[in-house]
Amino acid sequence: MDRDSQLQLYGLVADRLKEAHTRVRALQVPEGVRMALTRKLLVVTAAAKHDLADAARRLDLFMKDLDEGRFPEGGPADRT
Repeated sequence: MDRDSQLQLYGLVADRLKEAHTRVRALQVPEGVRMALTRKLLVVTAAAKHDLADAARRLDLFMKDLDEGRFPEGGPADRT
């Protein structure tokens, strides 16, 4: 991948990560679910530092899950 293409992909992934974080913040879900979603986004962010194409793929899957209402189970805070 040439430098210009890589910079464009970085910009695209950064914009989509920002959108994903905004969507997660706006969800009406238990706090444990929100925390699990945020952790997933942090994993994608970390992956982008080492393998941008993998991060883009993971982000696509994450956004698809959000679109289809598939959320991870939350932690102990959700079991009260």
